[in-house]
Amino acid sequence: MKPNKTFWIALILVLLATTACRVSLPNSLSTQTQQPTSALPSLPQGGLPDSSEGPVLLRGSLNYTNDFVTEIYYVEHAVGLIDLTGFVLRDQEWELPVKSQVLGYMDLNADANSATYMLSLPALPLGEFNDVDQDLAAEQGVQVFAVAYSPNLSGGPFSEGDDRSLGWPSFFASIKADPENKDEITGGRLLVWSPDDQQNFPSGFGDDGLLFTADDPSAPLPAGYSVIDLDQSPFTVIRDREVDLNLYEPDDVAIKDFSAMSYTAAFDKMFETVKKEYAFTDIPGKAPDWDALYDQVAPLVQQAESQNSAEAYYDALRLFTYAFKDGHVSLNAEGLTGQAYSMAAAFGYGFAARELDDGRVIVVFVAPGGPAAQAGLRVGDELLQMNGQAIADAISAVQPFTAPFSTDFALRYEQVRFLSRAPEGTRARLVWRAAGGAQRSAELTAGLDIDTFDATSPYQNYDPNALPVDFTILPSNLGYVRVNSNYDDLGLLVRLFERALQTFELNEVDGVIIDMRLNFGGAPLGLAGNLTDEKILMGQLEYYSDATGQFEPEGLRDKVYPSVKQFRFDSLALLVDQTCYSACEIEAYAFSQVPGMLVIGQYPTAGVEAEVSRGQFTLPEGIELQVPTGRFLLPDGSVFLEGAGVQPALDVPIDEASVLSGEDVVLQAAEEALLNINGQ
Repeated sequence: MKPNKTFWIALILVLLATTACRVSLPNSLSTQTQQPTSALPSLPQGGLPDSSEGPVLLRGSLNYTNDFVTEIYYVEHAVGLIDLTGFVLRDQEWELPVKSQVLGYMDLNADANSATYMLSLPALPLGEFNDVDQDLAAEQGVQVFAVAYSPNLSGGPFSEGDDRSLGWPSFFASIKADPENKDEITGGRLLVWSPDDQQNFPSGFGDDGLLFTADDPSAPLPAGYSVIDLDQSPFTVIRDREVDLNLYEPDDVAIKDFSAMSYTAAFDKMFETVKKEYAFTDIPGKAPDWDALYDQVAPLVQQAESQNSAEAYYDALRLFTYAFKDGHVSLNAEGLTGQAYSMAAAFGYGFAARELDDGRVIVVFVAPGGPAAQAGLRVGDELLQMNGQAIADAISAVQPFTAPFSTDFALRYEQVRFLSRAPEGTRARLVWRAAGGAQRSAELTAGLDIDTFDATSPYQNYDPNALPVDFTILPSNLGYVRVNSNYDDLGLLVRLFERALQTFELNEVDGVIIDMRLNFGGAPLGLAGNLTDEKILMGQLEYYSDATGQFEPEGLRDKVYPSVKQFRFDSLALLVDQTCYSACEIEAYAFSQVPGMLVIGQYPTAGVEAEVSRGQFTLPEGIELQVPTGRFLLPDGSVFLEGAGVQPALDVPIDEASVLSGEDVVLQAAEEALLNINGQ
């Protein structure tokens, strides 16, 4: 018997690295009293500066290691001339105006993780003027720009409306920013435009090491465009006709590559980093006992190194991941993971079971001709004991391969699934109560057993070929829209979701059901903004700072802004369960805050909520490890969503009828609830 499609889909999902990444230009904290001049620039006396001098064309290249944005989220790549007024003001909510935006062609080579670009400069730029020479005299000032990666998310090619850009760039930009100091600019190159030769510009960072502050030294600036090299001291003014402004991948985002080290050295380096930067390392109940964990795993790593065994090294690292209570912690190695997963899941006793709300464990599938069927086990029978243990205790003792998990309910679900797994030839004594009430027992021998494992997979209805959003109008005249993925072409996702709402509105549906199940995360997009005209407050992102030795805020608290396109419906329902992970949970939480939204499910969302883009490790033997390093907190200091998820307001029972029905009982409950709200 060959493993079927569902089995391999489950393996793919074991390997899937979900993210909750920033998709807007990062912002930064602090304030400054200097205000920009918002009026369009007027021509300087005597006309424009002489275009025969100064840059007219910018070129550059980009090399990166972390491809989570360029290969997954965006398909319309470009660079933009980005006004840095937001940085001059230290205003993270300063919105980049359309009038100043200039786009350039970007040639992205995803296979080589590199790109080149070309950007022609306009004769008269339309950025904001900022007086930055710190001489206290009121002057028109200059326009200050960076070049940055500027892909299109939705709508037209510019950042506006629902696709706005706030603050200033710190990701794939011609400037270097310090993420541990509020994204202060520390180097790279700027483009500056001066209306005349009477303006001054900083020639250094000053004693405080910050740009555009009172202690900056300054020097005269020629009229027109100049490129300022911030990596020189004093700053160098470049006036060549064509100038290179390369884009930089931030050091903290780059993949931590320890693959050239020995097994032991790589493990020690990784362990040291994770112990310090793990997102929940200081949250009671979330972090492992670091000293005990090292003492347990390090000898196994050393033994694997002495044996030169990739398999033993992989097994030691998997034991390391099991010490976390965090579904974002994951391990992947081509070949090794598939082999280990097959060994853990492919053999069993020929039955699958579900645990009910009342604690009973019911058989929901029996493989025809398998060990369980031959022993007389039938669908609907209640399991009582396994190998002499009460069934509840036997379940609790299971270590599922798919661990770790952020919630007890997700762990318990997989423990029940792996209860019937065992290496080929393993024997187990099972005691059960038949549907008629008689107690029976038998000794079962494990054999190849794929179908029973798939029968209770929470991913059995997952379609890897589905569009990121699909929708229909149900016979009940309720609109049904399913967000399948936040890990796909984000622009397409936004357009399809808006198309769904437009279709529902035109057809005057009686209500809308939004299904966020079977969505494994990616990038939150604030789709709930289409359904409310009020801001929705989310969590505050934090990362560990080497400078302070503690976790510090990254940007401002997340918000979902009202969308330009607004839609209203008489009733709304949100479907959730444990297969909504990470960014899906942020999306689902925002939906849950829309007035009138009814959250329905048998389980909460997975409670797997953190930021993982900075926690990517490459270890020897091609082993990839992911550990979240960014966490989201609420103003009271509590953790946002992680370990809890989005809770249903309407709990659909997990009872014998629901687990044996073969129907989508959650969708049925949502239809019934909305029709009742509508008085039908």
